[in-house]
Amino acid sequence: MNFLKNYTKQEKSWMMYDWANSAESVIIVTILPIFYDTISANSTSAINRWGYGTSFAMLVCALLSPILGALGDFNGMRKKLFMGFMSLGIISCCLLSITPKLDVSTIEASEKTGLLILALYIICSIGHAGANVYYDSFLTDVTTDERMDKVSTMGYGMGYIGGSTIPLLIFLIMNLVGIEMTTCLSFAFILTAIWWAIFSIPFLKNVKQVHGIHPYKGAIKDSFKNLKITIKEIYNNKKMFVFLIAYFFYIDGINTIIHMSTIYGSSVGIDSTQMLLALLFIQLLGLPFALLYIRLSEKYGAHRMISLGICIYMFICIFGFFIKTAWQFWFLAFLIATSQGGIQALSRSMYGKLIPDKDRSGEFFGFYDIFGKFSAIMGPTLFGISTAFAQKKIMANMGVDSTASLDILDEISAKASPWGVLSILIIFIIGAILFFIIFPKIKETQKN
Repeated sequence: MNFLKNYTKQEKSWMMYDWANSAESVIIVTILPIFYDTISANSTSAINRWGYGTSFAMLVCALLSPILGALGDFNGMRKKLFMGFMSLGIISCCLLSITPKLDVSTIEASEKTGLLILALYIICSIGHAGANVYYDSFLTDVTTDERMDKVSTMGYGMGYIGGSTIPLLIFLIMNLVGIEMTTCLSFAFILTAIWWAIFSIPFLKNVKQVHGIHPYKGAIKDSFKNLKITIKEIYNNKKMFVFLIAYFFYIDGINTIIHMSTIYGSSVGIDSTQMLLALLFIQLLGLPFALLYIRLSEKYGAHRMISLGICIYMFICIFGFFIKTAWQFWFLAFLIATSQGGIQALSRSMYGKLIPDKDRSGEFFGFYDIFGKFSAIMGPTLFGISTAFAQKKIMANMGVDSTASLDILDEISAKASPWGVLSILIIFIIGAILFFIIFPKIKETQKN
C-alpha cells in the first residue's frame, strides 16, 4: 500500500478501523434488508418496519452519544468504552448468522424470524454507532488540523477498498457458484464479525488517547453537568452551531439513502443480484473518488466539495423517484459512489477543526454524533410515513385494502416507495440552504 507511505503509524492504524467496520456497513446495512424483505410475508409492511427499526436504533444512539462522548474524555476511558461497543456490535453480528437457518415456512414463523433479525440489527447498529463516537474523537489524537482532511478522507477510502469490498465479493462468488443462499448469508454474517474483530487489532494496539481529562473524585458527576456548558459553547460558537444544523439535515439524507437503498430497490422489483453487484460497484469506485475529494478539497476547499456532494445527492433523490430498471439503479449507484465517502469524511474533518478544546474532543464529537444520529431518525421515518401515505392513496384509488392479495400489495408497494425517496429531497434542500448560504456568511462575519 504505497499510497499510505506518507502517513504515520497511528494515522494508518486509525484508518484501519474504517477497513474493519465497513464490512458491517455493507453486509448488515445493505444485504440484511434484502434478506429481511425476502422472508417477510408483506413487502408493504416490511419496508415500513425497517424504516421505523432504523429510526429506533438511531434514537438510542443519539440519546447516548453526548454522555458517551463526555465519559470518553477521561484519560484511559475512551478505548475501553470503544472496545465495549465494538464487542456488542461484533457479538450481535455473529448471532445474525443463525437467522438464515431459522424456520420461515409459515407466516407466523416468518414474523418471528423477522422480529429477531430486526432486534439483532438494532443492537448491532447501536454497537457500531457507539464505537464510532470514540473512533471519530480519536481523530484529534492521531493527527493535526492541517492533515485532518486527508487522514479522515483516506479512512473512508480504506473502508471502500477492503472492508466493504472483499466480504461482499466473497458473498457474491459463493452465490454465483451455486451455494445455497441461506448458507451464503450465514457465512457473510460470521465473516463480517470476524473481519471486524481482526482488523481492529492495529487500532487497539497503536492508537493512543493523547487529549483528555485526568479523573478525579466526582468527575463523572461533573461531566454530566458539563454537557450543559458544552451545549452553551456550541450555541455561542455560531460557526460550529450552524455547521451542525446544516450537517443534521444533509447527513440525514445520506444516511437514509444508505439504510433504505436496497429495501427500496427490492420493493420496486430490482433483482437482488443486480443490486448487490451495483453495491460492489459503489465500493470499487469509492477509493478513487475519495482520493479525488482529497485532491480537490486541497485546491477548492472542503466547503465547496461538501456543497458539490449535497447537489449530487439532491439529484439522486429526483432520479431515484423514476427508477424502474436495473440500469437506472446502476446509474444511481455511480452517483452515490462519487460523493458518499468524500462528503462524510470532509464533514468529520471540518468539524474536528472547529473544536475549540481538543482535550474535550470526545464530548464535542458526542454532539456531532447526536446530530448525525437524530437526523437518521428523521429520514427513515419520513420515508416510511411518505410511503405509507402513498400506499393508502393508491389503495383508495384501486378500491382495495390490506386484505388484498400479496401480488396486489407488492404492486402497491412498488408504486408508493418512490414517493419515500422523493420526500428526502426536502431534507437536502434545508441542509443546502444552511450550508450554502448561511454558513459562509457567518465565516465572513467572524473574519471581519
